[in-house]
Formats: sequence, C-alpha cells, structure tokens
Amino acid sequence: MVKHTQDMRTEIKKDLRGGSGEIKTLHLLEQGELLGKCSLCSRMTLLPGVSIGEHPHNPDAEIYYCLSGEITVGDNGEQKILHAGDIMFTGGGDSHWAKNLSSEPAEMLAIVIL
Repeated sequence: MVKHTQDMRTEIKKDLRGGSGEIKTLHLLEQGELLGKCSLCSRMTLLPGVSIGEHPHNPDAEIYYCLSGEITVGDNGEQKILHAGDIMFTGGGDSHWAKNLSSEPAEMLAIVIL
C-alpha cells in the first residue's frame, strides 16, 4: 500500500493525556490500516511549551522517534532529551511523558504497538 500525504488525516489533539496545549497530529496510517498490530502511527508536532502528560503502557507499548527539534521526555521517572534521530521505547507497565521545552517546534513519530 502506498499512501500520499494529501490522503492522510490531520487532527489537533488538545491537552493530550493530561498534558498542555495543542498537538498537530498527522495520521500516517489509520487504525484499520494497521492490521490490528498498532493503534497509532502518527507524526506529531509539538510547539514550544506543548506537552503530552505522563501515562503508562501495558499491555501495549509506544515508540517515540524524534524527527526534528528537541523533546524532553520522562522515561519511567528519569528526565532525558531526545534530538533528531533519537528513539524512546515504553512498555511493560513503564510510563512516559513528553514536552517541548525549547524555543523551536519539534516533531516526532509516535507508534503504539498492541
């Protein structure tokens, strides 16, 4: 399957998982296209100050892959910074959060695996 950008759905997610601000979400693939393997495959844009609240993953898991900018993340209680090319995996009951503390927009690929 090939899917062109103009065929992808954009959604604005407000205060995601108890976070703050609006996240522009480009759904690269919809749930029905993921063959029951994932529930999310999206490119997310976090403007400065925007965050995703802390949340656990069990039995699912989530991948954050930083595409551009700088994203501060909570990795099971530890704060770290993702730069373009860095990846984070959360599963097995661990929790995470994300926030753009920089002065520039940041983008990441988010994939929730079932």
